[in-house]
Amino acid sequence: MQIDLAGRTAIVTGSTGGIGLAIARGLAGCGARVVVNGRKAPAVERAVAAITDAGGQATGFVGDLGTADGCAALVAAHPACDILINNLGIFEPRDFFDTPDADWTRFFEVNVMSGVRLSRAYLPGMEKGGWGRVIFISSESALNIPVEMIHYGFSKTAQVAIARGLAERMAGTNVTVNSVLPGPTLSEGLADMLRPEQERTHKPLAEVAADFVMTHRPSSIIRRAATVEEVANMVVYLSSPQASATTGAAVRVDGGVLSTI
Repeated sequence: MQIDLAGRTAIVTGSTGGIGLAIARGLAGCGARVVVNGRKAPAVERAVAAITDAGGQATGFVGDLGTADGCAALVAAHPACDILINNLGIFEPRDFFDTPDADWTRFFEVNVMSGVRLSRAYLPGMEKGGWGRVIFISSESALNIPVEMIHYGFSKTAQVAIARGLAERMAGTNVTVNSVLPGPTLSEGLADMLRPEQERTHKPLAEVAADFVMTHRPSSIIRRAATVEEVANMVVYLSSPQASATTGAAVRVDGGVLSTI
């Protein structure tokens, strides 16, 4: 399968590292012009350089898309796109009884409303152009709500619901909307969290990550953390012309963590 995205513009939110950067690199590798986003200019510049050094086309947008003003600024700078990847997200373990209203609001604004605002801005142009792809990067936590992060799980469930509703709203337009549900993934964030354990045990990082998965997600079938590229591969496919009949779907890249058919 040869995925050709030449001539398409893709916006990937929260894409200076981890899954977001892997997605941006994957899309650029298929010929798309990619807009990379982050809150800090040096990180955005590094991500753009990583893509362009590999032969891809990329430009950067520095801004906080967890705010309405940040989303408006992005749309003003880049008024149209063909592919929108709503990847921006935050997570933080905190017990339900210790989670104040402000945290619930912050998770809703960043994880949910960023995608709502940008989808509202870009979908009409996709419909007018007769082609488009919108993908929400959710999580297996959308269905397997983590007891230590209920506020996070709720925001991921909301993304799946919005993606399904938008897919139906865009029926018959040749614009697809899907959500992708990664499981434990060895991104920079997880690597940083596991670093003390790695230093204590002197095990390879991948082995420490596998131990973490089997402790916290013992239903995993692959029995390890996924790579960011494995998640990005699914997103690139869903962004492609070949995925034209896949819409309204919650596509799992969870390593089999969710024990359901």
